[in-house]
Amino acid sequence: MPTTFTLNGAQQTLDAPPEMPLLWAVRDLAGLTGTKYGCGVGLCGACTVHVDGEAVRACLVTLDEVDGKTVTTIEGLDPEGEHPVQRAWRELNVPQCGFCQAGQIMQAASLIAAKPDITDAEILEGMRGNVCRCGCYQRIVAAVRHAATGI
Repeated sequence: MPTTFTLNGAQQTLDAPPEMPLLWAVRDLAGLTGTKYGCGVGLCGACTVHVDGEAVRACLVTLDEVDGKTVTTIEGLDPEGEHPVQRAWRELNVPQCGFCQAGQIMQAASLIAAKPDITDAEILEGMRGNVCRCGCYQRIVAAVRHAATGI
């Protein structure tokens, strides 16, 4: 049975098994490769997307679970790359290898959407499930703070 949901602002109907992970549906069926496969068990955060505005691990969410919902990937956060978090990432030169950055950005965007006046302690807590193999955590925290407060 097909699954219909809104993907980056456009209605999408995918004819795939309902138990298919959203990660593979987005990458392989919809052709949006910004969402990365990292661990496959929801521990690294590389596959973070928004479902109805909430950050979720796309490797753990099935197509059946997004039926009728709104999904936003890194490609849809701001097609021009001008979301405050994306700008902060560029301005503060956050990425090193870049592999985890789409997931980091999606997690950060969800955090500051929920709490724009976020503290550093809240940033650390909210971002702790997103792993950066290069250890760019200080720059990540600074960029989230910058995106939320402008400093």
